[in-house]
Amino acid sequence: MYTYDVDAQAMFDDRSVQFAKFGVPLEDIEDVRAAVRDMWVDEPGGWVFEWSALAQRYAERGDHRMASLVYGCAKFPCLTDTARERALQHQLEEFELAAPDFAVQFERRIIEVPRRGGTVEVPVHLYSVDGQLAGRPVLLLSGGVDTWKMDVHPWCETFTLNAGVGVLAFDHPGTGETRIPLDGHADEVVRGIADYARGIGDGRVAHFGASFGGNFAAMTGLTGIVDAAVELGGPVVDAFQSENLAKLPFGMHDILGNAMGWDHSPTLTELSAGLGELSRRDLLAKHTNSAMLVINGADDVFVPRSDTLVFEGRRDTEVHLLPDSGHVAMNKAAEVVPMVVDWLRRHLP
Repeated sequence: MYTYDVDAQAMFDDRSVQFAKFGVPLEDIEDVRAAVRDMWVDEPGGWVFEWSALAQRYAERGDHRMASLVYGCAKFPCLTDTARERALQHQLEEFELAAPDFAVQFERRIIEVPRRGGTVEVPVHLYSVDGQLAGRPVLLLSGGVDTWKMDVHPWCETFTLNAGVGVLAFDHPGTGETRIPLDGHADEVVRGIADYARGIGDGRVAHFGASFGGNFAAMTGLTGIVDAAVELGGPVVDAFQSENLAKLPFGMHDILGNAMGWDHSPTLTELSAGLGELSRRDLLAKHTNSAMLVINGADDVFVPRSDTLVFEGRRDTEVHLLPDSGHVAMNKAAEVVPMVVDWLRRHLP
């Protein structure tokens, strides 16, 4: 892991809408923004320090859900230092303290899945309406390279309550608690998680993946590993071309570099070659996909439109490129989430 040159204020430009959509009050975001002057120093004015101070105040008031949410902001965007590692641990502690008051039943498990001739442990979070996963489909849910399973808890609750599914949330390789590189072996891990999910529900499995998680939802849907897949803003082909990677804003080049396990900022050639192992070009040439729903904002600065439109015309596939919206159409979440719920209910009756 390594730090890199990035403007902390630019990170607020990039993520304030996302933090607010998931529940952080705008006034808190603006207060922290006014205090932050550096992304990496662990002292007053540092990103982790200021977000953690806010999280601690929520924890002291007994608001563990908000404390967990804000610690999630503190550890953003990657675990480059001990301060962020500590923030992630605090996020988990507060999350588990908040769990008895969730709107759904929650369970944390450590599962073992295959990888490279051996196995790897993956912490997963399970959600159900009544503590019972058997008898209903299981929805795998994974987020991006910098937005992990506890960060997307509101989606987990919403799908559990409204889509007729149990939810298994996980961090894909290279992110969060899944401490193995984001590389060409990541698919094997995701396949293992899908296999595990088939054994704990009614046998049907779907996958909702957002941002880089959408890359893996594309894989599980295109291969038919799952029965239905929702791909929200995932990079799949053109996003990994050098000309697109060269334009990545907000430090995303190095967020990806950290997820891939580099100890220094990779060259553009190194980054493109590594991510090319996760291109879905070959899978898109086949026509064996499960039912798929593909969505993104038309103005995404990370993922080109072509990575959404490439799914048009496929069998059992619905595609929506939403105007006046950016990455994962976050500013239109109030439109996107009900669309996903309705689609899941129709395809997993």
